[in-house]
Amino acid sequence: MASVIERYQASRARSWALWERACRVIPGGITHDIRHLTPFPPYVTHARGTRKWDVDGHEYIDYWMGHGALLLGHAHPAVVRAVQDQVARGTHYGACHELEVAWAEWIQRLVPSAELVRFTMSGTEATHLAIRLARAFTGRPRVVKFTGHFHGWHDGVAAGVQPPYEIPLSAGIPGAALEEVLLCPPNDLGALERLLRGRDDIGAVILEPAGGQAGEIPTAPGFLKELRQLTQERGAVLIFDEVISGFRYAPGGAQAHFGVTPDLTTLAKIVAGGLPGGAVCGRREIVGLLAFGADPAWNRTRRVAHAGTFNANPLSAAAGIATLELIADGRLHAELNARSEEFRAALAAVFRKAGVPGTVHGEASIFHLALEGPPSASGPMRAKTLGLYHRFRCALLLEGVDVSLYHGWISAVHGAEDLERTVQAFARAVAALQDEGVW
Repeated sequence: MASVIERYQASRARSWALWERACRVIPGGITHDIRHLTPFPPYVTHARGTRKWDVDGHEYIDYWMGHGALLLGHAHPAVVRAVQDQVARGTHYGACHELEVAWAEWIQRLVPSAELVRFTMSGTEATHLAIRLARAFTGRPRVVKFTGHFHGWHDGVAAGVQPPYEIPLSAGIPGAALEEVLLCPPNDLGALERLLRGRDDIGAVILEPAGGQAGEIPTAPGFLKELRQLTQERGAVLIFDEVISGFRYAPGGAQAHFGVTPDLTTLAKIVAGGLPGGAVCGRREIVGLLAFGADPAWNRTRRVAHAGTFNANPLSAAAGIATLELIADGRLHAELNARSEEFRAALAAVFRKAGVPGTVHGEASIFHLALEGPPSASGPMRAKTLGLYHRFRCALLLEGVDVSLYHGWISAVHGAEDLERTVQAFARAVAALQDEGVW
């Protein structure tokens, strides 16, 4: 009998050919690291609702959902209509426009920390700008981040992302940049307190408030409130990276869900309704450092500079406004989060019944695959057995389900039929790998 990988290759000839063609012009044939798949990734032609279709004609129930950006599913009619209307009026004015004001007002209305808002084009840009703002505000260069937390790919946050934590996320990071980042174990308030009380050069503490890697290692109960108090006492700017949790845990993000308000918040993904876009929002006296003043000397020495050709692009603004309007009352979140809890339990039961170490866990409308068994609440994360995750994803693709290697995103349009079919697909995928002796 053919293996999972052999069946995957045989049934996706056009994707295979496209990947080989891509490798001649794109390094590795991919444009985002997490889309790397052995032997090759599927190539998608179109998507709608919970489904997407590849170039070989296969239909998938999709749990990538635009890397978590599509809370309303693919091609939601209200978002499509808003973007189509805006395209006809122009895609890039090179000027201020009314939509950027309305978009910022929606963020200010929903996110507790958002006294002022500044737009970027990605989550990486947002965390980069937030850290710069914190350093300018405090006059202190060092930043504390927690191991296992991901804040984009810029040099300033490349340390301590995945085990072994002493190796940075990427080659090409200057040692001087890494020295500006102080690492702390997740959920360890004592370790953080020792760092903050033992130094006077820490300007900011940044974390994913729901837990590192989209909540793969959840935040311990009560930790955020104690963290908020400690950073206030030490005068360090507290940055919540809500690129993932923003508008997903609740209309006001994880900070509204947990009842803890940071100094700065970074946003992307859902904030732009599935189009490119991000934002930094927070305390007026910090975000206000971006504004021009009357004193030229102040503008040259104290103001935080920030440009970006596509910041607050009108297409992204239109999609963002359409999305935030639909999710603002919180009714969608209450239903989606409850449905997601049942779904995670059903997926975890698949692994348990099969007698394999894999499991599924998560919060809100996110689920995490842990094929080596559940992670520790305090970390460190296990190094991933990449071959296992790649084979499992291929097995799921053969069953008509697409999930990224480690995380899945449940949208508001995933219904009972989608979720039940997915549970059955998981069971067949697990069985297929058991037949091959993987587990």
